Amino acid sequence: MCTVSTFDGIVLGVLSAFTEPSGQVFVRLVVGWVLCPTRRTVTGMILYGDPEAERSHDTYHRFLRGAAWCVGVFFRLWAEVVVRQLCLDQTVLWLITDDTVHRKSGRKVEGAAWCRDAVRSTGQRTVYVWGLQVVLVCVRVMPPWGGEPLALPIAFRVYRKGGPTLLELVEEMVRDLAAMFTDRSFVLTGDGFYAPLAGHLPRRVHLISRIRYDAALYGMPLPRRKGQRGRSRKKGVRLPSPAETASRARKWKLVQTLERGKKRTRLVYTRQVLWDHVLPDQPVLLVISRDPAGKEKDDFFFTTDLDMEPATVISAFADRWAIEDTFRNTKQFLGAEEPQCWKGDGPQRAAGLAYFLYGMVWLWYLKHGHASTPLTRTPWYQHKAAPSFKDALAALRKALWRERFFQTVGCRAHVGKFHKLLLDALARAA
Repeated sequence: MCTVSTFDGIVLGVLSAFTEPSGQVFVRLVVGWVLCPTRRTVTGMILYGDPEAERSHDTYHRFLRGAAWCVGVFFRLWAEVVVRQLCLDQTVLWLITDDTVHRKSGRKVEGAAWCRDAVRSTGQRTVYVWGLQVVLVCVRVMPPWGGEPLALPIAFRVYRKGGPTLLELVEEMVRDLAAMFTDRSFVLTGDGFYAPLAGHLPRRVHLISRIRYDAALYGMPLPRRKGQRGRSRKKGVRLPSPAETASRARKWKLVQTLERGKKRTRLVYTRQVLWDHVLPDQPVLLVISRDPAGKEKDDFFFTTDLDMEPATVISAFADRWAIEDTFRNTKQFLGAEEPQCWKGDGPQRAAGLAYFLYGMVWLWYLKHGHASTPLTRTPWYQHKAAPSFKDALAALRKALWRERFFQTVGCRAHVGKFHKLLLDALARAA
């Protein structure tokens, strides 16, 4: 297969999820998916992954809809590859979770349903779309060039109506990761929808999320008195809501945060409280963030780690936005919604492979492509300081096309100016 050796090394880490024939189909499909400059239909991708048509086109359709491999096993192998390559020295893995909808056409798409489109919905209007509702758990990776962090998918599920809820799916994925990496602790970050997970996660997993501004909070229960009759109280006195606490607080602390790669100054107020609705019997740390200039509204967060610094809580929640970049880039530059799979496991597997490809491109670029590929700056964007996912994808495409050309004309052939322009054009074509 025409692939660079570094790319081969990454793909080999997950090949044990397949039989030998399916593994060969997988490699060709992955290469075709990366190189394809048009819509990522299966027939469109195999023109670039298998240009000599060594296998029937239906082989690739069957690989998605009915071949003998499991998405769960595949992502467990992929999680091991990512952690081993990028998080080897980290004792704490920072995780980010969220869900999105892959829009599909056709009434008989397996697993599809009417889902709320969070992007186009507003407070006054809810928009529904037909498609797959996908939920991810990503590991946060700080790139060597600084700036915004990356969110690389390491666990994947599809929500089906009548099955486990989104919260149950995330809990299941986090428990699987905790069982895999027994020597690590975890911090999971999610928006306010995932706050109820606080009472359902393993002990080695802490949660950072939003707390309702009108949440019912309580103080810690007083110790039991000698001779007291009846059961002990489970919660103390009723406390002001987070919004009322922010309006009454006087002892604010000035801290420096790093939000999406940018340093900011925040005023913070913290307090240990009981949020009985989400986590009874255990206190959480309430963190209120305020803009010193008064231009932004107060933000209300909580964490189950009572010893965590408030600046870390605020920074980690801001870094949650990296998973939104993951959704956008996977759909826009890898065509995650475009494979036309309808039956069996095809829709789920196609979506899972798209997120695997997103993580694989970044992993290759971080380990091999970044040092050898100069940052491309256009005349209208000379101040560009960090590579984008499109730059990483173009660098991998260029390496794959270069090797394919060299295998055709010989490794010692001179690559002229025209060939360089052709490689650059193919690398950027999408």
